Amino acid sequence: MIVSSDHRGWFGPAFALVAVVTALRWALLAFDRTDLFVDETQYWLWGQEFAFGYSTKPPLIAWLIGGVTRVTGSDAPFWIRMPGAALHGVTALVLGALAARMQGKGAAIWVVAAYVTLPMAAVGSLLISTDTVMAPFFAGALFFHHRMLTEGKARDALLTGLMIGIACLAKYAGVYFLIGVALAAILRRDLRPKLSHVALLLLVWAVVLLPNVWWNLTHGLSTLTHTADNIGWIEREQPLDDFGFDDLFEFWIGQLAVVGPFIVVALLAGLQRPFANAPLAAFVLPTLIIVSMQALLEMAYANWAITAYFTGTILAMAVLAQYPRWRLVAVLSNAVICVALPVLTLFPSVSVTGKPLLYRYLGRADLSAQIISLAKQDGNVPVLSVSRDVLADLFYTGRDSGLAFYAPRPAGQPDNHYVQRYPLPKTLTGRLLLIATKPPGCAYTETPLKTEGGSYAKYGMQAYLVDATCFNKP
Repeated sequence: MIVSSDHRGWFGPAFALVAVVTALRWALLAFDRTDLFVDETQYWLWGQEFAFGYSTKPPLIAWLIGGVTRVTGSDAPFWIRMPGAALHGVTALVLGALAARMQGKGAAIWVVAAYVTLPMAAVGSLLISTDTVMAPFFAGALFFHHRMLTEGKARDALLTGLMIGIACLAKYAGVYFLIGVALAAILRRDLRPKLSHVALLLLVWAVVLLPNVWWNLTHGLSTLTHTADNIGWIEREQPLDDFGFDDLFEFWIGQLAVVGPFIVVALLAGLQRPFANAPLAAFVLPTLIIVSMQALLEMAYANWAITAYFTGTILAMAVLAQYPRWRLVAVLSNAVICVALPVLTLFPSVSVTGKPLLYRYLGRADLSAQIISLAKQDGNVPVLSVSRDVLADLFYTGRDSGLAFYAPRPAGQPDNHYVQRYPLPKTLTGRLLLIATKPPGCAYTETPLKTEGGSYAKYGMQAYLVDATCFNKP
């Protein structure tokens, strides 16, 4: 594998582009009028307490949010979401460095422009997610892996293992990288690293992940169990030949929204030559094949294939380099989406069919404010909710309220963080404010909650003032 002789001089213009895009994203984020989503408030809560693992995800996103909010002294939505734009900017530059080594400085600038304008980068700059936190470290592993193959230094094997270990601390999907390394070695002889380098890479990766593995072992394999539950077909009761072609089609339609139709088409064209394009294709094919199988057997969210689009962006832009006009169209069409999405968050109530386009990100804080007001009105009574979404925002919006919030006691393995860490105490007595869609099986006083036009509009949430001992009955 050869390193391009024309791999310098790209960083200045690429950095300027990333800096401008990131600054604009931060400026618009400061005026974002959407509520934090359920996952974001959960990550914030995790970040209030350092741990080597949490109930449904590895710990890196919680560490990041906890660190940022402590340094800034603010828990405002801006600071919780702020790292997203920077992380995608860094990812774009790392992929640019990889593209420069493989294809030259011209390719590097186009790759940076393409990645920073991907719809998934735009969304990841508005909502903080584990995908976004994983991205720069996965890209870093790709860069050091390429340098390890071309320069043959143990230092790069160590750095590759370090990067992918940290990526896995953000999201377990980081293991797709290791599958890519193996596939690349199978496809081409020049992509086979030294065995000593492989051993060093795997050793460092394992050491980085060891604290999280230990946490899982001491917490009932909580995160790993949740990941297996997401996969679904591991414990599938239906026959494995009961294929979901509709789900597979929906997944692939979703890919058009994740990276844009031009990038998808160009990438698929590049995958037609898996041996020639093995340095890139090897890190695309495993993700797309495995997640497509998941969609076929159970279901798969569109973002589950995000690791395919790190080298996938480089490969797609290499294909589009043969068609300069379409390359420009691909980047500009995605750039339009990148502008439209943050602008839409400034006017989140905009509706096309009578329901706000961003309804999933509205009404959460308002419902929490209503619940907190009722709880204080009745003498600071504790609150019990059966909904993870409601609890997530209550802990965030009510962080300074002095109220206690509880989840139902688990009947078996806790299925979320709130059931695991904040179950209703068996010894609790006195009045309790229950938030549910159905009344409890004991005496209560009911208060309607307003949920129109937001994420809870169709659920009919109500507040029921009850005696806590009601929930100790069989």
